[in-house]
Amino acid sequence: MSLLLEGVGHRYGGEWALRGVSVQVEPGEVLAVVGPSGSGKTTLLRLVCGLIEPDEGSVVIDGAPMAGVAPERRPVAMVFQGFALFPHLSVRDNIAFGLRVRRVPRAEREARVLEAAGRLGLTELLDRLPPALSGGERQRAALARALVRDPAVFCLDEPLSALDPLLRTDARRELADLLRADGRCAVFVTHDQAEALTLGDRVAVLRAGRLEQVATPRALYDAPATAFVASFVGTPAMSLLRDGILGPGLCGVRPEHVLLVPGDDATVRAVEDHGHEAHVLLAVAGGQLTARVAVADAPAVGSRTGVRIDPAHVHVFPADHGVVAQQPRSPGVSQVHDQRAEG
Repeated sequence: MSLLLEGVGHRYGGEWALRGVSVQVEPGEVLAVVGPSGSGKTTLLRLVCGLIEPDEGSVVIDGAPMAGVAPERRPVAMVFQGFALFPHLSVRDNIAFGLRVRRVPRAEREARVLEAAGRLGLTELLDRLPPALSGGERQRAALARALVRDPAVFCLDEPLSALDPLLRTDARRELADLLRADGRCAVFVTHDQAEALTLGDRVAVLRAGRLEQVATPRALYDAPATAFVASFVGTPAMSLLRDGILGPGLCGVRPEHVLLVPGDDATVRAVEDHGHEAHVLLAVAGGQLTARVAVADAPAVGSRTGVRIDPAHVHVFPADHGVVAQQPRSPGVSQVHDQRAEG
């Protein structure tokens, strides 16, 4: 059971919220969709579910075009932000709610509820109300309600955003295990890049309604296709510098590839202590760099330091933040790293 989006786009009024997006989600794959507010994430999910129709392109599920197919007739199950469980209904009745609305016979309904509850470890919780559940248990109940519909595609709209940070980490890990164990394809929308990188087999990055890149989490981090992806994925973000040698182009380097050495290439503007490491913000010719160092090795704010960067770890982008122009392999690409590279 797969999902195919072919050049889909949608307008609100005269403005394109999403334009020309093409991506295929394979059976058993989790596609995480990430991007800033207003990038088109929720619009994409609504197109898959059938809550809105595309103004261009097509949505195809398991080989069948979805044009004109009503949401309730699509083989799609939605898990909403905050789980959207009815607080006055038991877990059993929450899971069965959609089946009851569709008038599935009682015996079949009960069998499907018990099967889903067993798969998700909810059998002992079926008579509890949602307020008596933990965050992870509520998450499983919401997934069970989606699972009983026997969907081809799971759509999840920031289902972890209502949880506090401590619960969120555990729930994220549990959700990833549940989605992969089920074997169906899933589209997971989030504004949190950590969730996207943890949950997604691949990650789609949206910006202003356009698809910037679709790749595995590792490929997004190691080989960003655009300067936007480079600066959006990763904490701290990749540093982007303007360089006279490149003209209007941009150099990018990850913080772990910025080494501090004796010298006076940069001024230390700030040091952030993160317990296990420190992030050092440096002012250099052409912009700012961030270095990741051990806390004990962090220099004093206001001091001068040398900078060494292996050219093999430098990314080069055109000034319009478009597709990567080249991957430099020799020294001299940036004034920041040419002088200290030899030692």
